[in-house]
Amino acid sequence: MSTFKRPKPSIFVKTFGGYLFMTLVLSSLILFFSFETIRSYYLHTLTRNLKNLAITYRLDIIPLIKEKRFAKLDSLTKRVGEQTNTRITIIAPDGVVLADSRKDPHTMENHRTRPEVKRALKGAMGKSLRFSTTVKQEMLYVAIPIVEKGQLLGIVRESLFLRDINALLYQIKMRIILIGIFVTLIALLGAFIFSKSLTRPILQLVDASEKVANGHFDVKIHLRNKDELRYLAESFNNMTTQIAELFTELSQQKEELTAIVSSLQEGLIVLDKQGKIKLANNSFKRIIKRGKIEKRSFLEILKVPVFTDLIQKAWLEEKNLVDEIEFNQKVYLVSVTPILWKEEVILILHDITNRKRLEKLKREFVENVSHELKTPLTAIKGFVETLDQNISGENKHYLDIISKHTDRLIFLVHDLLLLSELEQREPHLSIETIHLADLVQNVVRIFEQKAEEKGVYLNLHVEENLPDISADPYKLEEMLINLIDNAIKYTEKGGVQVGVMRHKQNAIEFRVEDTGIGMKTKYTDRIFERFYRIDKSRSRRMGGTGLGLSIVKHIVMLHKGEIRVESKQGRGTRFRIFIPI
Repeated sequence: MSTFKRPKPSIFVKTFGGYLFMTLVLSSLILFFSFETIRSYYLHTLTRNLKNLAITYRLDIIPLIKEKRFAKLDSLTKRVGEQTNTRITIIAPDGVVLADSRKDPHTMENHRTRPEVKRALKGAMGKSLRFSTTVKQEMLYVAIPIVEKGQLLGIVRESLFLRDINALLYQIKMRIILIGIFVTLIALLGAFIFSKSLTRPILQLVDASEKVANGHFDVKIHLRNKDELRYLAESFNNMTTQIAELFTELSQQKEELTAIVSSLQEGLIVLDKQGKIKLANNSFKRIIKRGKIEKRSFLEILKVPVFTDLIQKAWLEEKNLVDEIEFNQKVYLVSVTPILWKEEVILILHDITNRKRLEKLKREFVENVSHELKTPLTAIKGFVETLDQNISGENKHYLDIISKHTDRLIFLVHDLLLLSELEQREPHLSIETIHLADLVQNVVRIFEQKAEEKGVYLNLHVEENLPDISADPYKLEEMLINLIDNAIKYTEKGGVQVGVMRHKQNAIEFRVEDTGIGMKTKYTDRIFERFYRIDKSRSRRMGGTGLGLSIVKHIVMLHKGEIRVESKQGRGTRFRIFIPI
């Protein structure tokens, strides 16, 4: 059962914190730029007022400057400065102070180097906001030139104490700050409400998801929002409904699968990548005589190398493998299937002990019967040959029939004994190094007269420089004899082509191809069954035993080879056998 841990900080803290940060930053920027704008505008307005005042005052002082009545000029300056609550300074072109509303002009230093004065001396209005060395305070200065008929008579400088300006600006700043705080609080209240409205349904979805993760699929969410979150909640409700249905269906399927696996008579286990048992049914536990084996190593439970080798081979070849394995005095048909995408292996053990016992009994019965029949048939064959020399006329015809069926029974006994030998669990193979060209030529010579008597050709093609192979020469001869004999039997015109060639780099291909009657494709999978005949009357007439192709298949399998059949009715048949080098 999963446990959901709320993240720290929560989504509400993140959302509200983000709004708080943005609001404070924006409010600070607005307050700063608002105050700077107002301060700049206010100073500009004061500058303009001082300029206008200086221009107005300039008309009264021009005559006094021209007449050099500086005492009268100073008295007038002090009176006007007191009336306007400003400081007025009259400066000569050479920088000498002629009059001042606050100080004695004779005690004041030369003002030619003052920034506002320097600009006014050039014929333009001068402006400066700086510390006054005369009155020891910050002041705003505005200076304009006194010009008459193109002649510079002097400079009129108006100034205000910055403390008066700052007092007014401070009052304005405080009002702006109070308004900003009020607006910020309103914005934060809105952000709080918005964050709550946003995070509440999200938290509901989180709680509901946690309950679903813990297996409570009946959880439903109902939101009043008319936005994407409501759509998300409805989708979540639909999802939980579908999950509940799927979970119920999967539970039923799991119960059914468990019941089926448990009821299987075959032993079944599932191994993970590390070789540990993920699943084992009761039949497998009965086979190994163990109880609880889940999550334990397969090697610990079943210490049989043959099983391990088969599993490793299936993994390497990435395909299903089937083999017969003896275990606990029983024989099992073991199927190993790798599930590559899950990195698992399914192992199934089918008890075929009884079947193998029956096969053994049947094989022993066939061998015994064949051996018992072999002696009397040989005797009958000998007596028939003896009688054949002394009987003539109509009786000879009956004797030929007896001889023919005796030969057929002898062939049948021979094939039964050979097939019984090939079907043994560990049939005997006399492995020798074989020169293929000699082996195939010797077999073909056996049928040259038979082919000539029937009027069909028998051609042989052996590829040059074929490598020698290690195999049982007698078994390969038996294989070719059966294939060539069948090909000649079922070919009325045309002939038989026998070939031996190298197939790629790892196999030798034997090919027997005829132009005979052929067969339909649906029969090609069954012709290797013992006693199977497509046309029973024709086969009996030809004298076949019905075991030849079954013997061929067993010989090919013993040599770990492969056999393929290509046939078309009325156009012949081609057998291709691949024996690994």
